[in-house]
Amino acid sequence: MHIFAVANQKGGVGKTTTTVNLAAALAQHGQRTLLVDLDPQGNATMGCGVDKQGLKESVYHVLLGLAELGQARLPSTTGSYTARFDVLPANRELAGAEVEMVDLEAREMRLKRALAAHRDDYDFVLIDCPPSLSMLTLNGLCAAHGVIIPMQCEYYALEGLSDLVNTIKKVHANLNRDLKIIGLLRVMFDNRSTLSKQVSDQLEQHFGDKVFKTLVPRNVRLAEAPSYGMPGVVFDRAAKGAQAYLAFAEEMIERVKTWKEEA
Repeated sequence: MHIFAVANQKGGVGKTTTTVNLAAALAQHGQRTLLVDLDPQGNATMGCGVDKQGLKESVYHVLLGLAELGQARLPSTTGSYTARFDVLPANRELAGAEVEMVDLEAREMRLKRALAAHRDDYDFVLIDCPPSLSMLTLNGLCAAHGVIIPMQCEYYALEGLSDLVNTIKKVHANLNRDLKIIGLLRVMFDNRSTLSKQVSDQLEQHFGDKVFKTLVPRNVRLAEAPSYGMPGVVFDRAAKGAQAYLAFAEEMIERVKTWKEEA
């Protein structure tokens, strides 16, 4: 089981879009996948077709030890899609977990322990982290083997990236020796923009093969999909954005294979 946190301390960079579509694309490539929604807004939950208002158990209950992961997980859609993935959903209740976890033993390891009991159930686990360094994000980083960083090719994004890299280094040094940056995914990419190309080139120069080959373009169909409770790769598989995420899933599967060979 490979566990990846999708994280960026900057908001609005496509973390949730990336998590939902990568999960669906991996499932369509035959991978057993679990999406963990760690954001109290519950956008990833809704984007997978799960009603966040009607949840009996959620990631909140799992983190506090009130439910097992097996009780709280749900299938991604209720439609007739052959390639489904599981969702550990979230809603506004999760915002209270920050305070309630303060007195718990090994509070930053709660998600890691919950996932450990299901290591044989999945090939991939993707964790949608909130856009802040909170106890929830820390749980995601402590549970993960690596971090996928979605980012727009603009200069503000470069500034935020250095802060995130420093955070990952601190978590690696103090809490999770397995944690590393898996790669940077360029999202909402505008091929017509000189600025986008310049920032993209800078990323490749600085981070080398840590930059994923896949480029996810700006795409209206990806933006429309959540309002229908579907990942973009299910909503309109032929759209350029959906095709990019399907290609990204292939790239992730290949990367994991090379790690196994190196090990």
